[in-house]
Amino acid sequence: MALFKSQKDNLNSEFNELFDAQINGLYSLGLRMTRNQLDAEDLVQDTALKAFRYFNKFDRGTNFRAWIYRILTNNFINTYRKNKKEPNKTDIDAVSFKIEEEGTSFWDRLDDRSEAYDYSDLFDDDINAAIDKLPDEYKLVVLLSDVEDMSYKEISEVIEHPIGTVMSRLHRGRKMLRKYLSHYAEQKGIGS
Repeated sequence: MALFKSQKDNLNSEFNELFDAQINGLYSLGLRMTRNQLDAEDLVQDTALKAFRYFNKFDRGTNFRAWIYRILTNNFINTYRKNKKEPNKTDIDAVSFKIEEEGTSFWDRLDDRSEAYDYSDLFDDDINAAIDKLPDEYKLVVLLSDVEDMSYKEISEVIEHPIGTVMSRLHRGRKMLRKYLSHYAEQKGIGS
């Protein structure tokens, strides 16, 4: 029994060490994909649970980063598909019929963005809007490359497409961003 526990503890600590090294990047990508802090936290937690559950099937010596990002991406895609099939829902508890509450006006509460992720600390509104305009297959590759600093090979493993597809999508995604941001660049005096 002590041997089993020792192997299990080694497996747990190995997983924790590998996962802890990736958690910030996973959360960052989750925020960009979901555009919501709570959804991103759920996505990362689901990814951690699924990865831990199947960690015994992970081939040691291969790229853990690509493996865990693939799980995150699959979880997002599966959740997105599931949510797309469901009708729009309204949380009745979140609906307020009061116009005034102590200390805040209706308009102040309406403008409260505490539920949505504000990544203006990384990009300003124009850049965020341009990234959001990208089709998902291009947006994911651009974010993995330019924000998460992944190699073509790692991105290829994450999206499960050949490196040529990664390069093509990255080129096209950047080209679209360049088009969307041309006016922004002119205003800022960037480029020609």
